[in-house]
Amino acid sequence: MSRFTHADRVRSVIDIPEEFAAAQELYNGAEGRTFVTALPELAAGFLDRWDLRLDGPAMHGVAALVLPVVRRDDDTPAVLKLQLPDDETEGEPVALRAWNGHGAVRLLDHDQATGTMLLERLDPDRMLSHLPDSREAVRIIARLLAHLTATPAPPELRRLGDLARDMLDETTPTTLSRIPDPGDRRLIADCAAALRDVAAEPGDRLLHWDLHYENVLASTRAPWLAIDPKPLAGDPGFELLPALWNRYDPAETRWRFDAMTDHLGLDRARARAWTLGRVLQNTLWHLEDDEPPPPEHLEIARRLRRYGG
Repeated sequence: MSRFTHADRVRSVIDIPEEFAAAQELYNGAEGRTFVTALPELAAGFLDRWDLRLDGPAMHGVAALVLPVVRRDDDTPAVLKLQLPDDETEGEPVALRAWNGHGAVRLLDHDQATGTMLLERLDPDRMLSHLPDSREAVRIIARLLAHLTATPAPPELRRLGDLARDMLDETTPTTLSRIPDPGDRRLIADCAAALRDVAAEPGDRLLHWDLHYENVLASTRAPWLAIDPKPLAGDPGFELLPALWNRYDPAETRWRFDAMTDHLGLDRARARAWTLGRVLQNTLWHLEDDEPPPPEHLEIARRLRRYGG
């Protein structure tokens, strides 16, 4: 029997980072506040259920609270990831099981009802974003994507074809009119035209959908592993934009695009079209929030639009 009572464990994880609580309220409103209030009890329950002990201070992003833990039965270091259930929460363990640790963090346990996951522990202090050589960082992303997208997507995941149709349906003159600059409007219309050319063949590979440099951590069993997938079934060309605009350097746009398409063996014209489609997707998201398209995304689209590859 554990030497800690359930109440002791609740008290030991009651200190929720203020930044995390603020992000939950900002993005999830009342549901986020309820989730944050329930977190100590939720964490204590999984510490008991999976026989874990805490092993360090909480970490967090925008969507999840991550607790370093150790499994009592075998002293395995791990992390407990607590998050609100949604489409991404449902898909993440599906993808991690399919990859089974090849190129991505390994899933140790999962609770479907709450979206809670027990994951192998990587090194949060060694992100790929800390690597000084940006070109080597791109090569590492490309190698990981080659591993990850080699896996066929499980049938229950969201499909890129459905997202592409929705994006094209949303790209109306009224929507485009919310972009004040005429040149930017034409650019996003060109992104929609490029997407329309490839949307009929959306692909069936297992995509990470958010593989940027802060979602790659060092590990003792592999130099680098991907975390936090937002899984999707589709064409690997849809994976490239995060590595283009994170650590953005306009002069490296074509080099990064060529390096990734070469390493993944992608048809450059199709990858270009899917990347422009990704710019369209992000633009539509920003317009929904009454925000302008990100300037970096627009610049990437300009450079790829006039690049024949």
